[in-house]
Amino acid sequence: MHARALAATTTALLAGAVLTLAAPGAHADDGGAPPVVIAHRGASAYAPENTLPAIDKAAALGFRWVENDVQRTKDGRLVVIHDDSLKRTTNVEDVFPDRAPWKVKDFTYAEIARLDAGSWFGPEYVGTRVPTLAEYMRRVEHNHQNLLLELKNPEFYPGIEQQTLKVLANAGWLDAPHVAGRLVVQSFNADSVRTVHQLKPAVKTGFLGTPNLTDLPGYAGFVDQINPTYGSISASYVNAVHALAGAHGAPLEVSTWTVDDAASAKKVVGYGVDGIISNKPDVVRAALQE
Repeated sequence: MHARALAATTTALLAGAVLTLAAPGAHADDGGAPPVVIAHRGASAYAPENTLPAIDKAAALGFRWVENDVQRTKDGRLVVIHDDSLKRTTNVEDVFPDRAPWKVKDFTYAEIARLDAGSWFGPEYVGTRVPTLAEYMRRVEHNHQNLLLELKNPEFYPGIEQQTLKVLANAGWLDAPHVAGRLVVQSFNADSVRTVHQLKPAVKTGFLGTPNLTDLPGYAGFVDQINPTYGSISASYVNAVHALAGAHGAPLEVSTWTVDDAASAKKVVGYGVDGIISNKPDVVRAALQE
């Protein structure tokens, strides 16, 4: 069964509106279900991105889907952080001033655990840490949330696909209910996405980007979603994606990013997208409810 139908079993009642993945062929522009709203790096406009407070904030706002980024430390631990450098979102320059350019892959987890990943955002988040993927998964499960997981810079981390799947398995996230409607693994790296599909065919996968229309059939063999930036798409592009069957035999889906204002949200709804990834998911939700 297509995940857009399966997701109907895991909807959230949000201010009187149910936000789910649309059923196959049913899009917002033709009277179908509205697109699912996905909190980008958690509710990252309101809490430090890719931290436990960010996904807690998304949960408090009523959002079931969150997105994150996964990388690997020097000693092989998977951590949730977006940039390949620790500089922007931690106090690494203060703690380790002589180790520029402060790449994630050059620090052990024990070193990263010493860093403050919240004070850059606001004083109320002082002491927030970079979570491990295992810690993050426990909190997502505790919050009854669903996850769009991005393998970030997999070319830096050989074998990260198998390692990520192992962490997900240990967390109980590769059983039938989770893979049916609660998990998508995506990346900008097509080879990485293909590897995930080969290692665990049951898992839904997505490619981040806007492939040429002529290239879409090649992606359809190993992905279920094409997830482009919202400025790169049109209604005709979304229709072309939907016309192809993905890796699990259902129409390819489109989740677009990063939409943070009402006008853009309404525009992509008109295109018929299946998901909207946003730093301000409450703004997008309000636009969809108008």
